[in-house]
Amino acid sequence: MSTLQLVLAQINLMVGDIPANTDQVVEVARRARREHGADLVLFPELTLCGYPPEDLLLRPSMQKRIDDALNQLQEAALPCAILVGYPRVVGGTVLNMAGLIQGGKLVAEYAKQKLPNYQVFDELRYFAHGEQPCVVDIQGIPTAITICEDIWHPEPVAQAKHAGAKLMLNINASPFHRGKAVERLALLARQAQAGDMPIVYVNSVGGQDELVFDGGSFAVDKDGSLRGRAPEFIESLLPVTVEAGGDDVRIAQGNDAEPLEDLASVYQALVLGVRDYVNKNGFRGVVLGLSGGIDSALTLAIAVDALGPDRVEAVMMPFRYTSDLSKNDAADQARRLGIHYRVIGIEGIFDAAMAALAKEFEGSERDTTEENLQARARGMLLMAISNKKGYMVLTTGNKSEMAVGYATLYGDMVGGYNALKDVPKILVYALSRYRNSVSEVIPETVITREPSAELAPDQVDSDSLPPYEILDEILRLYVDHDYSAETIIGKGFDRDIVMRVVRLVDRNEYKRRQAAVGVRISERGFGRDRRYPITNGWQAGE
Repeated sequence: MSTLQLVLAQINLMVGDIPANTDQVVEVARRARREHGADLVLFPELTLCGYPPEDLLLRPSMQKRIDDALNQLQEAALPCAILVGYPRVVGGTVLNMAGLIQGGKLVAEYAKQKLPNYQVFDELRYFAHGEQPCVVDIQGIPTAITICEDIWHPEPVAQAKHAGAKLMLNINASPFHRGKAVERLALLARQAQAGDMPIVYVNSVGGQDELVFDGGSFAVDKDGSLRGRAPEFIESLLPVTVEAGGDDVRIAQGNDAEPLEDLASVYQALVLGVRDYVNKNGFRGVVLGLSGGIDSALTLAIAVDALGPDRVEAVMMPFRYTSDLSKNDAADQARRLGIHYRVIGIEGIFDAAMAALAKEFEGSERDTTEENLQARARGMLLMAISNKKGYMVLTTGNKSEMAVGYATLYGDMVGGYNALKDVPKILVYALSRYRNSVSEVIPETVITREPSAELAPDQVDSDSLPPYEILDEILRLYVDHDYSAETIIGKGFDRDIVMRVVRLVDRNEYKRRQAAVGVRISERGFGRDRRYPITNGWQAGE
C-alpha cells in the first residue's frame, strides 16, 4: 500500500494583492512540507487574486500579474507539489482555474464548470464555463481536480468517475451563512458515495467586505464518513493521509476539530468580519457610540474580541432624554472591557442647531426632525473623532432596524462597517447571552430592559414597531424568503401589521443603499444578496 500526504492550506488571502498571496503560498508550502511531510498542498479557490475579485478581473493587467505569479511559483523550487487557484484568459474569455504545479512545472489545469450566479455570487459576469474533467496521476492515484460549485452538482462528479478518478480534490472560497458547515458535510458525503471516491475539500478563511469565509476544511472517505476536519474561522494546516492499494483508495483517520455550535459560529463570523475589514483596510482601530442599549453593547464586545481593547474607543453622547441607567450601563461595560471611554454631551450642539433653524421651523410642531437631529449630532462627533484619530466608525444598527428604516441617515447610520447589519434583533439578544456565557462583559440590565432609542421622553421601540418576535418573523419571510404579504398573512399574522411592515421595507431601500457594509450571516443579507430598485411601483401584496 502506498500513501499520499496531502495538506489542506486553509489560509486568509487578500483580494487583489497577488504578490503577497503568492509569497504566502510559497511560505505555506514550505511549512507544510517541513511540519507535515506534505507531498501536495491544496490552496483555496482563486488563491492568487483572492475571492471574490469582482471587477478587478476586468483590469487589463490582471493576466500579466497572474502569469508573473505562476512563473514565480514554478521557479520557487518548492519541496512539494501545490494546487492553486487563479483566473486565466483563454481565447478572449476568462476561466476560473486550478493549476497543479509539480517539479517546477505547471503540469495540469482545470477550468471550473459550474459557475454560481445566485445569492452573493455573480460568476457569469466574469467567467466562461469549463467543459472537460481533469484527472491527473498523482503518485499513482488517478485524481480529479474540481472547484467549489462543481461539488454541488452531480455532473462533475459523474464525469470524473467516468474518466477513471479514484480521488477528488475540491478547492473552495465558500462563504459562511448559518448552517452552511452542516450542509457542506452532508453534501460531500453524498457525492463521495455517488462517485465511489474520497473527496478532499479545502476552504478559504477570512473576511472580505460583507463576506466571511469560515474555513472548516475537511475530508470524507468513499463511504461518506468524515476522516478529518480543520477548525472554523482560523487559519490552519490540515494533514490528510490518502492510502492506496491497487484500485482501493481511502483516507486514514486524521485530526477532527470540534464543530462550533450555531451561536458560537455566528459570533465568530462577526468577530472575523470586523477584524479583517479593519485590518485589511489599514485602520488604526474603531470608535463607536455606546448608548447603554443592547445593539451597541454587543457591537462593543465584538469589536474588543476582534481587535483588543487598546484599539477600541467608545463614546457615550448623552442628551436630556438619556436615562441614568443607560449612562451607568455604558460606563460599566466600558470598565469591564478595559477600553478607551469618553462622555461627550450633545446638548450644546443640539441647541445651537435648533437656534440656527428657528426661522425655518417657525410655526411647525415638534416631530421626528428633532429626534433625527440628536442622532446626527452624535454622528458628526463620531466622524470627527474618526477623521482626527484614524479610527473607523463602527455603526451599530441591526437587521430588523435596517429592514424597516428605524435608523437615521447621517446619524446612527454613520460608519464604515456594521457588525450587526445581518443580525435580527432577537438574535442580538441571543448572541449577547452567548457572549456573556463566555465571560460577563455586557451588564444584565442592558439585556433585560425594554429597548429604546431614547430620542423622546419615555420612548420605547414598541411605540413605533411591532414586538420584535413578530417583526423578525415577518421580515424573515418577506426579506429572506420573498414571501408575498398575502402569504405571510395566511400564516396567521395580523393583516395591518404585515402590510405596514412590508411597506416600510419597500420604501426604505434608499436608506439601505447608503448604509455601511456589514457582515453577512444569513442566506439573504442586505447587500450583494438583495438588490431592489429604489424607484419602483411594485405592490407587495401578491
